[in-house]
Amino acid sequence: MTKQKKSKAWAKTRKFFNDIHLWAGLISGIVLLVVCLTGTVYVYNTEIREWNASHLYQVSNSEGNAALTPDELLAKGRKVIEGKILAIKISSDENRSFQINARAEGDKSRSGTTYFFNQYTGELLGNSNEENSAATFMGYMFSLHRWLLLDKIEAPIFEGLENRKLGSYITGASTILFTIGVLTGLVIWVPRKAKYWRQGLKIKFSSNWKRINHDLHNSLALYSAIILFLMGVTGPFFSFPWYREALQKSLGTYEERSVRGPAQNAGQGKKEAKKEESKIEMLPLEDYLYSVDQTLDYKGEYTVSLPGAGDSKVNISKKRAGFFAPAASDKLVLDVATAEVLEADIFRDKPFNERVSGSIKALHLGDVYGSFSKLLYFISCLIATSLPITGTLIWINKMKKPKKKKERKAASV
Repeated sequence: MTKQKKSKAWAKTRKFFNDIHLWAGLISGIVLLVVCLTGTVYVYNTEIREWNASHLYQVSNSEGNAALTPDELLAKGRKVIEGKILAIKISSDENRSFQINARAEGDKSRSGTTYFFNQYTGELLGNSNEENSAATFMGYMFSLHRWLLLDKIEAPIFEGLENRKLGSYITGASTILFTIGVLTGLVIWVPRKAKYWRQGLKIKFSSNWKRINHDLHNSLALYSAIILFLMGVTGPFFSFPWYREALQKSLGTYEERSVRGPAQNAGQGKKEAKKEESKIEMLPLEDYLYSVDQTLDYKGEYTVSLPGAGDSKVNISKKRAGFFAPAASDKLVLDVATAEVLEADIFRDKPFNERVSGSIKALHLGDVYGSFSKLLYFISCLIATSLPITGTLIWINKMKKPKKKKERKAASV
């Protein structure tokens, strides 16, 4: 094949991908603008909520008191908390409060209520049900990001389809188009000659606004392409069951859900009754934490799921602390009577495909390597928010060129 033929073939291929890139962007542009903007804010969801309710999360020890033991704090919690205590959270940060999670009778929420205690005085600081303007705001940001606020509309827009599902389908489809746009954009960007690569990586601020806009769209998208792809390819996971199943199958981690029958439920009921009959005394919580530290020898945050009556096992997860700390927790199952480690689920020891499959949410939100990855995702989300705008301006400018050529021809006749 001659150089001329190769050039023509590449030009046709590039035009094909350019057309896909253009229409994928135009069709999903407005939705993506909303999704990416809210996603940018939501990267720091936890930090914003905690900043607005800092009195719950932050404590000071100006008097230099020794911290109360987890058992002493749990005992104080039992006196003031109504309902069943499910878990406790102990931070490695001496200035963060001690947390107890509980669920009262009739509470249908997934997470229950979290109560915050000063670990130096035992004082109850408040609970997660208190009014929090930041939590309300972030709730709307999440609704806008996932469902375009359609979940706030009670009457169904289309009969037989929940508004929440409709919003999820729209954002999911737009995210698929976004991923296609990222991939086709990379193909379009690749220069024909290696000497032009450097130019494609620069933004010429000394040029006119059209060139600056073009460079901003191309160069910024290229720099953030990997993160944009990760955000895009994981987004529809939460919108479409077929997409979720396909992604899990491609990673080799798909498992069919088993449905419990009446006989199984009856058997489960008998097991629960037996557990109630034989209560096992718990050791001091510090014994379990000591045992965890022997296996997981690093500084981190503990979450202890308290065993129910008759349970012979206690579940404890530990999460590393630090700016570059991975978000995934390591999980241990301990014997209630002896604090012996019975099972260990160490994240870094898992096969690569299982680690990826277990990190879909973290990969989408940017909570992969602590504050470091969050910062990268925040910047990338800002870039993603700008792409529909800069891309539309490029398209409008290209549309104007043929008109100008026709006007010149008409003037020359």
